[in-house]
Amino acid sequence: MEPTYIVRVTASEMEELLLLSHTTFKEAFAWGNTDANLQHYLNYNLSITKLTEELKNQESEFYFAKTNNRISGYLKINFAKAQTELPLGGGIEIERIYVLQQYHGKGIAQLLYQTALQRATELNAAFIWLGVWEKNMRAISFYKKLGFVEFDTHIFHLGDDAQLDIMMRKILK
Repeated sequence: MEPTYIVRVTASEMEELLLLSHTTFKEAFAWGNTDANLQHYLNYNLSITKLTEELKNQESEFYFAKTNNRISGYLKINFAKAQTELPLGGGIEIERIYVLQQYHGKGIAQLLYQTALQRATELNAAFIWLGVWEKNMRAISFYKKLGFVEFDTHIFHLGDDAQLDIMMRKILK
């Protein structure tokens, strides 16, 4: 097993975050979406401007997973008003857990999740929640194994495609 550790992303690592965000998003969703819709999402939702704004937000945190000192994945969590669905008071949102394909199956997503869970515990959150694309069966299965249950749905816009996300949560107390 290659050694993996988790570190908080800093502003000086913006280029790495941008590249990783684009690569992992395409790896995860290219199979079920048009190139135009993917590119639109990358240009507007994962742009350097948008990521810089998110990284500066005191109610969001980014973490890198590093495997053999190479970035292998990342996590973005949101608190309070930074959450994508309001009002979900008392909860913490996992907005993104992405791992490069070459590192799938090595427990990296689990380590990123553990980081989110640790932060939720430190902040005394009542639950942790997320939205996952209804067609992403691998992710849905992963979250169900961690004890998440479905509680609602919402629309996620990928370019001109309105997709259904399943909202899942895990009660912590």
